[in-house]
Amino acid sequence: MGKNAPSAAGPTRRTVLVTALAAAAGVATARLLGLRDLGRIAGTAEVAAMDPDETGMGAPTMDPTDPIEMPSPEPMPDPAPAAAPRTAPTVAPTRAPIIRQEPVTGITPPDTGIGLDWVAPLDRESARVAQLLRRTTIGVSAAELDRAMTEGYQKTVARLVDTPLAEPPALAGAENATNGAAVKLSDLQTWWVDWMVKSPTPFAEALTLFWHGHFTSDYRKVGLNSPFMYWQNLSWRRMSLGKLGDMLFQVTTDPAMLRYLDLLTSTGESPNENFSRELLELFTMGVGNYTEDDVKAAAKALAGWRQPRTQAMVDAQLAQLAKQNKPLPSNPPKADLLKTGVFDPARAFTGSLQVLGRIGPFDARAVIERILAQDATATFIVNKLLTYFATPSPSGSWVARLASSYRRSGYDTRALVRDMLLSPEFTAPETYRALVKSPTEYMVSAAKAVGSQTLTRTILANANGLGQTLFDPPSVGGWGENAYWISSNTMLQRANYVTTVLGQTRTLPLSAGTDQRFLDGVLGPRTATELAATKDDRKRWYILLASPEFNLK
Repeated sequence: MGKNAPSAAGPTRRTVLVTALAAAAGVATARLLGLRDLGRIAGTAEVAAMDPDETGMGAPTMDPTDPIEMPSPEPMPDPAPAAAPRTAPTVAPTRAPIIRQEPVTGITPPDTGIGLDWVAPLDRESARVAQLLRRTTIGVSAAELDRAMTEGYQKTVARLVDTPLAEPPALAGAENATNGAAVKLSDLQTWWVDWMVKSPTPFAEALTLFWHGHFTSDYRKVGLNSPFMYWQNLSWRRMSLGKLGDMLFQVTTDPAMLRYLDLLTSTGESPNENFSRELLELFTMGVGNYTEDDVKAAAKALAGWRQPRTQAMVDAQLAQLAKQNKPLPSNPPKADLLKTGVFDPARAFTGSLQVLGRIGPFDARAVIERILAQDATATFIVNKLLTYFATPSPSGSWVARLASSYRRSGYDTRALVRDMLLSPEFTAPETYRALVKSPTEYMVSAAKAVGSQTLTRTILANANGLGQTLFDPPSVGGWGENAYWISSNTMLQRANYVTTVLGQTRTLPLSAGTDQRFLDGVLGPRTATELAATKDDRKRWYILLASPEFNLK
C-alpha cells in the first residue's frame, strides 16, 4: 500500500511504530510483534537469546516459517492473582520486579521491502468512528461499535461526553476497612477491571484510568486498611469531566492523596512540601512555571488537613482500647460524615504569603485560584490530554487553541474534551494508529473483542508481567506512554496473554470480517497474508489480537 507523506502535525506510522519498537527492544521485538516484512528477518538464535526460563514466560523459539500453534480449545484454569497483605504496612513493600529492557538508542530501523506504513483511512466516517472508540473506551465490543457506526461520529461524541457516567456497584467490605480487616488488593483490582469490561459508559473508565495515572496514588503508601483507595477511584470517575478548580480541590483533600504525598502530616509550623511540589510540577503547571519559593509558600497555605475517620475506624479504635483494658476517653472520637480530608484550623498556617506573584492570606482554595490564573496551567492539562488520547506530538497551534478555549470556559473539562474530540486534528491522517495501547487497554480490548466478560482474573494475573498494575503506578509521575510499553519481554507477554484468552474462551465469535470491524480493514502485509492463509477461527483470532495493528489505537 502507499505511504503517507510526513506531516508537520505529527509523525508517520513508520516513525511511531518502527522507531518505538526498535528503540525499546530492537528488531527481534518487531518480528515478535508480527512485523516480519522488515528487510531482515530476526534469526532463530536472536529470538532464542531471550531465555524463556530467565524471563519466566516460557515462550518457545519461533521460526518465521513455522505455522502458528494454537492453544487447546479446552478452557484453561483461570489463574488467581496473589492476594494483598491484610494489614497496611508501616513501610511500603518492595514491588515485584518488572523485567523491562531499557530503551536502546542509536538504532536505525532496517530498510523495508514492502514498507510498514499504511494509508490512513480517516477520510471514511466508519474509520473515524472506530478510531474514536479505540481512544475513548478501553476496548470496544461488537455491539458498541455497531451502535456508533449507526449514530455517526458527531452523535457518538455527544453521547460519550454528555451521558451521565455510570458507577460500578459497591465493593463489598471496602467501606468498613480497618487495620484488622483490610481490603484485598485483588478484590479492589477485580472490582475495577470487571467494570471496565461491563460498564455501559466505557468512556468513564478511560477517563478514570487517565486521571489515575495523572493524579497518582498507590496502595503501598496509602495502605489498604481504609477505604481511601476505593474512594479515590470513585472520586476520579465522578470528577473526570468537571471544572478543573473543583477537581484540584478534590485532589488536595482526597484522603488517599493526604497519605500518599504526606499532606496529613503538614502543619503551619512544620509544612511538608511533597504535595505542593507535585501539585505545581506534575498535576497542573510543569517545570519552569513556578519557583522554589512558590513551593514553600504553597506548602504552608495547604497545611492543616487530617484524614477522615470512618465509623469502622472509630469502632476498631474503641474495641482495641477495651481489649487492652484501657479506659475509654471522656470525649470519644466520632466518625466524620464526609469522605474527604478534614480541616483543622489549629494545625494551619496563619499569616501572609506570596504565591505565584500575589501576596496575601492563603488557604487551599486560594492556592488553586492562583494556579488557575497562570496561562501554563491550561496548556499543561491540554497537552496531557492530547498526548494521551490523540497523538504523541500535538501541534503547538492545536494546544494553544484548546488551552485558550479551556481558560475562557472557566476550566470546564467536559467542554475541553468535546473540543478535543471534535477538532479536525483528532482525525487527521497523522493520528492514525499513532498510540500504543497500555497493558490494561490491550487486555481489556482483547477480552471485549471476543465478547468475554469472564477474563478479569486472567487480566490481573498478566498485569505485572505486561508492566501495569492498577492502584500501583511506578512513581508519582504515573506510567509512561507508547514506547514505554514496548520491550521484548512485554511483547512476549502480550502474545502469551492472547494464547491464554483463546484457551479460556470456549466459544469464539466468527472471525469473518473481524479485520474490518476491529482493524478498519487496513493491514500490514504479514498480517494480511496470515489471515488469508487460514479459515480456522481460533487461528484468525490469534493473528488479529497478536498483530501490531491491534496493539495500536
